[in-house]
Amino acid sequence: MNRLLVIQSSPVTDNSHTRQLIGRFVDAARRTQPQLEIVERDLGRNPPPHIDEVMIGSYYTAPAERNGAQQQSIALSEELVDELLAADTLVIGAPMHNFSVTSGLKTWIDHVARVGRTFQYGANGPEGLATGKKAYVLTASGGDYRPGSAAESYNHLDPYLRTVLGFIGITDVTFVNAVSVASGDEGRLNAEAQIEALFG
Repeated sequence: MNRLLVIQSSPVTDNSHTRQLIGRFVDAARRTQPQLEIVERDLGRNPPPHIDEVMIGSYYTAPAERNGAQQQSIALSEELVDELLAADTLVIGAPMHNFSVTSGLKTWIDHVARVGRTFQYGANGPEGLATGKKAYVLTASGGDYRPGSAAESYNHLDPYLRTVLGFIGITDVTFVNAVSVASGDEGRLNAEAQIEALFG
């Protein structure tokens, strides 16, 4: 772990469980590697704009052929992709909203899942280009949606993120779930203990 990209996606600030988990993760990472370079992108406080028709057209236009409006529309997406590709480790704070990811995190995915940048189509279908990275996903949910739980079928957050990360080439993904946070702090404290265990 040399360059860590931190993705915050909770729109809640002071009382966010995932922000607390991210803080614990970053503190532990810094203890084990003081020279670690950390880049943070806060999608909760500063969500990226939803993609629109001009931006979609930019995605499928060669860079040298983009007009001024297309270049402007794609500038943030290019920045977000560059951040992702430059990192060797990714940590995502992902609270569950209505059984899936926050709108800010979904929009970030729409910006970085880019043909020709983070995936391509080859002879055997789509191939991820953001390879060689490790991802940690730190989630928080009001109830318990883990595998084997009674509400497992409602969990569209974990499988979605595992799928989309794998699609762009990030297949080494570890999930840490703070469950039942609506009932107290036990779920978050258990998740914090799991994070500490990741760093020995």
